Amino acid sequence: MVTPVRRVVSGLALLLIIAGAFVFGTVVAPGLAQERVSFPAQDPFTQVIPDNATANERLYATIYTTASPSVVSINVITSAVQDQFGSEGLAESTGTGFVIDTNGHIVTNAHVVEDSQRIEINFFDGRIVRAELVGIDRDSDVAVVRVAEPAETLQPLQFGDSDALFIGQEVVAIGSPFNQPWTMTTGIISALGRTINGLNNFSIGSVIQTDAAINPGNSGGPLLDLNGNVIGVNSQIISRTRSNSGIGFAIPSNLVSRIAQSLIADGEMDYSYLGISGTGVSLDIIEALNLPNNARGVVVARVEPGTPAAQAGLRNPANPRALNGANIPTSVDIITQIDGEPLRDMSDLIAYLASNTMPGQIVTLTVVRDGVEELQVPVTLVPRPTS
Repeated sequence: MVTPVRRVVSGLALLLIIAGAFVFGTVVAPGLAQERVSFPAQDPFTQVIPDNATANERLYATIYTTASPSVVSINVITSAVQDQFGSEGLAESTGTGFVIDTNGHIVTNAHVVEDSQRIEINFFDGRIVRAELVGIDRDSDVAVVRVAEPAETLQPLQFGDSDALFIGQEVVAIGSPFNQPWTMTTGIISALGRTINGLNNFSIGSVIQTDAAINPGNSGGPLLDLNGNVIGVNSQIISRTRSNSGIGFAIPSNLVSRIAQSLIADGEMDYSYLGISGTGVSLDIIEALNLPNNARGVVVARVEPGTPAAQAGLRNPANPRALNGANIPTSVDIITQIDGEPLRDMSDLIAYLASNTMPGQIVTLTVVRDGVEELQVPVTLVPRPTS
């Protein structure tokens, strides 16, 4: 009879222990769940500028301090790749971007984030967050991504007017060259109106050329004027070694702003399409057509069949004759203006169509035909074909 009693008591004791543990657990666990590991707060970046610093040095330091919180370093994880030993891993690349609004939108280059599986954004204050892709425009090599960060933690940069730039103007670039984030370089605008290739068959016009050091990793970062406004997005360099050789290119801010707004609103950018390829006026053309030696415009080199240019009556070059050892056409169309805006070369035409027109719009081309006749040619633009 003793043994059963002991068993009951032992059972009751066990039940009391379990119940007590449960009560203790329900009291303690919520408290533990609410506790979070804390890290020391990061002090905002400050630097001491000595009293003997020049006015120019103070200006550059101010630009860096003001703009850097808006500039981000971007890490991109792309698809799996195999190394030389057959092992698979994820490819990782870096680039730069900058915040353009308090909704979390960030501008960068399309070639930085295309084909991405994961996009990580590094902020100047130490935050690392994930971003989602909003849209890519391969024609201009511009992309927009977005982070879900509180508006009060975002400091957008303002776009300046790239149409008001001048050669010799001082500029600043901030980016992550060779994965060295928040590096500032300085220089001048070396040239304007350059043409570079997009990521497809179309070109980007009115591009800014700068001698500010641009290297791999700077892609997508801002080119700033000395007021701290974005005047371009650093995109390409000319270099046989893939390092800076004093010739860098930035996509003009007026075009970038328009593209970014379109990507945010629609996820894509629609460009107008004329349907020609062309060149500037050469000395051979001037001599063949007996033109003034200061003649400028777009010499129509090819009209694509069925395009707006073809339907408007623009013509391919014809009637070549031997001149200076080459066959030079004597029947050509030269576009000298679009909607009254003078054109120096193909870059101006590309830039005007991208920045000032939309599909369905009618533009008027001023065309000098065969060097003797000036025509006003209305053209209804259509969307660019998929390249």
